[in-house]
Amino acid sequence: MRARGESLTDWARVDAMTDEDIERAMRDDPDWKDHMDIDWSKARMVFPDKKKAISIRLDPDIIDFFQATGKGYQTRINAVLRHFVDEQKRSKS
Repeated sequence: MRARGESLTDWARVDAMTDEDIERAMRDDPDWKDHMDIDWSKARMVFPDKKKAISIRLDPDIIDFFQATGKGYQTRINAVLRHFVDEQKRSKS
């Protein structure tokens, strides 16, 4: 199904769930344990900026290290660079 671009989610089952069903499922999910009592009423949707494609030369061992971490390695490289930039800005404040 995924190869054909179809969703693997049973949306009819999701649409049929009540708020109580959703809350019960969340309370039974250990991944939600620390997030159940958070006030999400002021949460806002954040969309990442569009990425800019560039060509960059990196040392082979750097590329090998990040590629060995699996899919999403370019995102992790971006996160490392983002952290560096944020720290540089913070230290100049």
